[in-house]
Amino acid sequence: MNNILVFPMILPIVAGVGLLFFRTSRSIQRWGSIAAMTAVFSISLFILTTVLSDGIMRLDFGEWLPPFGITFVADAFAMLLVSAASLVSILCLLYAAFARDEQREHFFLYPFLLLLTAGVNGSFLTGDLFNLFVCFEVMLLASYVLMTLGGERRQLVEGVKYILINILSSWLFLLGIAYIYGTLGTLNMAHLSLRIAEAGQPPLLTTISILFLVVFSLKAGLVLYFWLPGSYGALPTAVSALFAALLTKVGVYALFRTFTLLFYHEPNITHTIIGWMAVATMIGGSIGAIAYKDIRKIASYNVVIAVGFMLAGLAAFNLEAIEGAIYYLLHDILVKGLLFLSIGSIIYATGKTRFDEVSGLIVNYPLFGWMFFVTILSLGGIPPFSGFPGKILIGQGSIAAGEYVLAAVAFASSLAVLYSLIRIFLSMFWGEMSIRRKDQVPLTKGRLAPILILTLLTAGLGLGMNLLSPYVSEAANVLMNPELYINKALNKPF
Repeated sequence: MNNILVFPMILPIVAGVGLLFFRTSRSIQRWGSIAAMTAVFSISLFILTTVLSDGIMRLDFGEWLPPFGITFVADAFAMLLVSAASLVSILCLLYAAFARDEQREHFFLYPFLLLLTAGVNGSFLTGDLFNLFVCFEVMLLASYVLMTLGGERRQLVEGVKYILINILSSWLFLLGIAYIYGTLGTLNMAHLSLRIAEAGQPPLLTTISILFLVVFSLKAGLVLYFWLPGSYGALPTAVSALFAALLTKVGVYALFRTFTLLFYHEPNITHTIIGWMAVATMIGGSIGAIAYKDIRKIASYNVVIAVGFMLAGLAAFNLEAIEGAIYYLLHDILVKGLLFLSIGSIIYATGKTRFDEVSGLIVNYPLFGWMFFVTILSLGGIPPFSGFPGKILIGQGSIAAGEYVLAAVAFASSLAVLYSLIRIFLSMFWGEMSIRRKDQVPLTKGRLAPILILTLLTAGLGLGMNLLSPYVSEAANVLMNPELYINKALNKPF
């Protein structure tokens, strides 16, 4: 039965390769990719419920037992993220299908989107560091193509920056893998956890942990986010939404997995550094979100703020804060997709990228306007939407850990998020109508459907917190008790 763990990664790859043979049939490419991701989402939900009832699942490729072979490990944390990533991928693909960007579709837009999702899901499921690197590279290779697909000048300029920074981070990742293998003789995460615990995480391993912190911070946009706002703003709507929803989250996941399973023995060093990096990221992201009038830049800096906010939960490093970070991570995957689809739709409808160039859109697009308002409330952490549980728990956990500065900056950044986005709503949707009805560009039902579904989901996650709570509690429990992961991943007592 554990063989099912391979499907969230393999199925998108197989579907993507299959769609290469239907280059001229765009309809098959559109709906075939959506069907493939719908199957992945269904399988992910089945695995998630199985993990909650039966415990952590493990798949050993080629029947090579750990720590010698390739291993996938599915705990509640990994499967929550795989499920959320697969769901938002379906909706971004649906938006792309109705947007009908035929130039990019001709050059295999959908196969590369599927390959990106495969790399993301593989990163969440892998049980060893080298295969985490491999899955990162699968994801990044697809993102390089998507970053430059279409050949627009702005894409190419930002694409060069994006590719160079990720090549640097990949090189540092390999360097970190070489150092830790040379020191401990293994790359299996559970086995590494045992070896580090036996050694007591001496200064050499703490130094290696800081190298991994730099690597994953580059991937996540923690402090080192200078590449992110321009890169995400240069992409077509569906691709930018998928990037914003997933790519930084893989870096965040790697930080959580690494600093709860491997390098948790010297939190006064490692987690304190993470805390100050989170503070710097939230402050820098808030300044950027408030300073710009370009709605693409504002949305991108909101991605940066969220990364800092989630890592505040890891810095506090107690059960309450970790639960809050998981809630917020799931929320952010869905709502960042929603935000970027909404921003892209505004630009499509108006042809403008600055919020001071258009007004009165609520008259022409009333349903879309109120959906955008719900998006703002959710991102700001206003109850009963999905951002509220995570923000409250991270705040409570930070205060319980005595991290008062961290808590204060986290809540101040939430006000910055609200202010930056409410300016867009008041300027672009409210006020005097600047586009006459006969001149308005219609937002079709196909474009609005994914936005509406994500809007309902952000309300449903907030109102249905009790339904999600057992999964989040289980995920947080495994992160805070690494022996639970080790027992299942190695089949041996701690």
